Amino acid sequence: MDRLLDASLPDADFIGLLNLAMECVYTSSNMQERNVAQGTLTQFQERPDAWMRVDKVLDSPSSSQPSRFFAVQVLGEMVKYRWKTLPRGTAETVRNYVVNKVIELSSTDDVMAREKMCLTKLNVVLVMIVKQEWPAHWRTFISDLVGASKTSASLCENNMAILALLSEEVFEFSQGVMKQDRIVELKNQFNDEFAAVFQLCQYVFEQAEALKASRPSLLVGTLQTLERFLMWIPLGYIYETQLIEVLVSFIQHPALRTAALRCLVEVGALNVSSMYATRIKTLLVMFIDQLVAILPVSTDIASAYDASDDATQGFVMALALFFSGFFRSHVALLDLDGSAEVQRATRLGHEYLVNISSVSDVEVFKTCLEWWHRLANDLYASECSPVDLNMGSQRSPLVLGMMADNAAESLNPLPGRRAFYAPVLSAVRRVMISRMAKPEEVLIVEDENGEIVRETTKDTDAIALYKTMRETLVFLTHLDPLDTEHIMLERMTKQIDGSEWSWNNLNTLCWAIGSISGAMGEEEEKKFLVTVIKDLLHLCEMKRGKDNKAVVASNIMYVVGQYPRFLRAHWKFLKTVVNKNFEFMHETHPGVQDMACDTFLKIAQKCRRKFVQTQVSETKPFIVEMLETLPEIIAELEPHQIQSFYESCGCIIAAHPDVAIRDQLIVKLFELPNQSWQQIIFAANSDESVLRQRETMKKFVNILKTNTRVASSLGGPYLVQLKWIYPDMLKVYRVYSDFISAAVAAQGAFATKTSDARNMRAVKKEVLRVIEAFLASAEQKDKAMVLKEVVEPMSEPILGNYYASIPEARDAEVLSLFAEIINTMKGLDVPAIRLIVKSLISVTLDMIRNNFEDFPDARLNFFKLLAAINRHSFQALFQLDDNPAAAEAEFRVVINAIIWAFKHTERNVAETGLTILLEFIENIRTSPYVDYFFRLFFKLVLNDLLSVLTDTLHKPGFKLQTLILMHLLQIASSGHLKEPIWSSEIAQDVAYATANGTMQASNALFVRNHLMHLLKSAFPNLSDAQVSEVVRGMLESSDEKVFKGHIRDFLVQTKEFSAGDNTDLYDEERQAALVEQKRLEQERLARTPGLVAPANLPDAMP
Repeated sequence: MDRLLDASLPDADFIGLLNLAMECVYTSSNMQERNVAQGTLTQFQERPDAWMRVDKVLDSPSSSQPSRFFAVQVLGEMVKYRWKTLPRGTAETVRNYVVNKVIELSSTDDVMAREKMCLTKLNVVLVMIVKQEWPAHWRTFISDLVGASKTSASLCENNMAILALLSEEVFEFSQGVMKQDRIVELKNQFNDEFAAVFQLCQYVFEQAEALKASRPSLLVGTLQTLERFLMWIPLGYIYETQLIEVLVSFIQHPALRTAALRCLVEVGALNVSSMYATRIKTLLVMFIDQLVAILPVSTDIASAYDASDDATQGFVMALALFFSGFFRSHVALLDLDGSAEVQRATRLGHEYLVNISSVSDVEVFKTCLEWWHRLANDLYASECSPVDLNMGSQRSPLVLGMMADNAAESLNPLPGRRAFYAPVLSAVRRVMISRMAKPEEVLIVEDENGEIVRETTKDTDAIALYKTMRETLVFLTHLDPLDTEHIMLERMTKQIDGSEWSWNNLNTLCWAIGSISGAMGEEEEKKFLVTVIKDLLHLCEMKRGKDNKAVVASNIMYVVGQYPRFLRAHWKFLKTVVNKNFEFMHETHPGVQDMACDTFLKIAQKCRRKFVQTQVSETKPFIVEMLETLPEIIAELEPHQIQSFYESCGCIIAAHPDVAIRDQLIVKLFELPNQSWQQIIFAANSDESVLRQRETMKKFVNILKTNTRVASSLGGPYLVQLKWIYPDMLKVYRVYSDFISAAVAAQGAFATKTSDARNMRAVKKEVLRVIEAFLASAEQKDKAMVLKEVVEPMSEPILGNYYASIPEARDAEVLSLFAEIINTMKGLDVPAIRLIVKSLISVTLDMIRNNFEDFPDARLNFFKLLAAINRHSFQALFQLDDNPAAAEAEFRVVINAIIWAFKHTERNVAETGLTILLEFIENIRTSPYVDYFFRLFFKLVLNDLLSVLTDTLHKPGFKLQTLILMHLLQIASSGHLKEPIWSSEIAQDVAYATANGTMQASNALFVRNHLMHLLKSAFPNLSDAQVSEVVRGMLESSDEKVFKGHIRDFLVQTKEFSAGDNTDLYDEERQAALVEQKRLEQERLARTPGLVAPANLPDAMP
């Protein structure tokens, strides 16, 4: 195999060996042989002169198909990476050879079929050459291609594929692969020369009648190529020619139907000016006439779809795309036209879309749903007057109708617009209700075996689909609440009488009912919900079987959890629902208890004040009654469910306005866990071995987890319970630390892997989590007391134990806790930071610096701690020891940790490191330590920052990398620094700072020449002029956006980045767009009652 690498090997021998190597790679059963052959081929491919064998392989009749494909791959690598280095004459020779070879392989149908794989790859290589050569060195490319296409049908078909590839490369996939100015140049050139391409398409279409019978594949290929162009070509080519008529006529031909319709999808979705209004309406009318002839509107498309082949299913999907895209772009134009033929076409188009919406395929449904969401939103916005919107939840559907009709002249382009769409929207309501997606809160599902089970993983697609369907149904409910209510109650009646009973039917109905919370007026909602809940409770009583009852119970809990406004306004209903929920907590069917606890938490969060008030006809607040019966309520719950229940209680108690009573309730709430805790402590005081029992440790963990959940929901008032349990908690922490240390001393690191040690560490971790949960919600007024009574007592046992333990025995939660302490206290004094750095920073860095895999939790929490110190105690970083040399050594550890972080391959760690460094540089800019930092660390930070910036593994950090680099270079070369950032003892530094002795030394000169040297060394494929231009842009660009664009262009020129997906380089723009999109989305949701999920609404009720 190694002879393949011999440049003197005769071509015939080389081809024979290449055939053998390719055969070995694809067919050998010996893995070692395959690996050797693959390694040799890879070595050959990496040789700079490998491409010079390509023509010999492609032209030889003895070359196998795999060998020919490999040869084209080699040629593609050369074009991608080395084209600019070829002499002009050589480049033209290679270009001409590729063109001729493409013509040869597509000259006849037989050759094209036989060489399909090689030809496809060669087309890609040709497009790569075009991107390099056209138009500067190959101005006649388009005209040459069009001219050649008219000589042969097979050649024309292949040239269409080349044009489609070129369009994709230039208009769809160019960002991050080519420089920005080059992209603009190619787009402009393509636009300028498109007339010739369009004439070629017309030339093919003119022969359509003959080609339908003799060569339909050419027509399909031309349509597929045209589809790529339609999104960007000048509109005159579409609307001022007969193209629309030609495309619509192809709908009648089965072989061309789908390809033609996909072109119409692109045409229909274009946003155009009113000058083409007539042509747009003509398109819809003509298309509907053709469609009715081949697919009557009465066809049961859903049933036909399931029994159809892939081509027919593709046509249905294209129909959905056409109608949804066309109506999205032109519905306003259609609504303004009162002519009968346009109204008929619009109505029929929507009827087709309703039928398609029933197709079982989810992707088809999503396409239809996109338009129904838009239409319902648009009608809601235009039909609800400002007066009506101000009426909010008190509006009446009758008032809505009168207002809309009376104000139609001023609000709507067409008085009967809502009436026109009413039958369609009623049908859409039925589709939405029957197909409602599963909400995230529902935990009980039907599995593939038809059994009711608890959901184990979240279906993110279903959650996203539910969100869109929910919004659509909310808009539809606003437009006609009576129709929505009628459909839902009608379907509920059929569940009660059994005529349509099924788990799926009940689920989708209840999910739909829950989704429209807030969309009706309050009185309407009350009447509707009372009926629904009574029916569901009746259904629960009448159904037999665990599975049936579990499904009904799940739906009851989901529905009531979605209507907090109703529950807050109707105490008796709220109490009934909560007591029913407590009943479900005793139902052991999988998922029911979990959902009951989740529902109670949701109700507690939204109705908490109702539980702490004494209601009419009640003698005491419900929370008191609940705490009295708490042991019975939680008797059959699992520990994690008990913890959820306690969190709900904490949420309720936090709402009590009387501090004294609130504290009493907290004490009452913790009676059971505190009794259990006290019993263990009492027993341990008599016999310490009790603490070693696994059951004891399990109880500790559950009690502490309960405390953590309550601390999170209760907030600052949890201090009452913390004061009671805190001394014992620290003692337990210390005892288990001693147990583990003794075991490690006796058995070494292995001791940490035993089950006993793991259980002990679990207790220690929960102790830390309780403290952290309290600190995260501690009140500012208690800050001094918390520092003295909580933080100071725990510093010695926790920090001392962490420092003294072996790496395997250290708990990452310690790092997270002290990060929270610093954030809560907004910084600590210098002695405290010194203690934290000495106890945590150095020893943790030693744990994680050796590789990127060990101690993953410690890594993330370590950098959270570092970020907190940097943000709140920045000055302390320069005062880590009274001895200046020792302080510098400690500071160097911190800087090395930050550098190590942003070099990490795990994205969240790398981004944390970059964020810390950016904040650090922003802090240092105005600090008295700025000269000190740049003198000692500028080169180190710059070199490592450039190494990750030019490493494709770190592309996601591009935004922060460039921002830091810009700040670094600005500070270093601005002239504000009083000390040199280069060393006078290093000859190379002096040479850079003085331009080899020709200029007065300066930091700016040093930065420029140092950058030049770094980039030349790292990227030998770039010329001196290119490197000089890159450095100039780096130093002269003070605008963040310009700087990033300059760095992007530089990276695209490098071999490493030109080969891959560079979308991460544009991540900042995407993120900014997402933030703005989220803001606009929140504003949009807030404008419409019912769109904001009940869980996200503030509890405004007293």
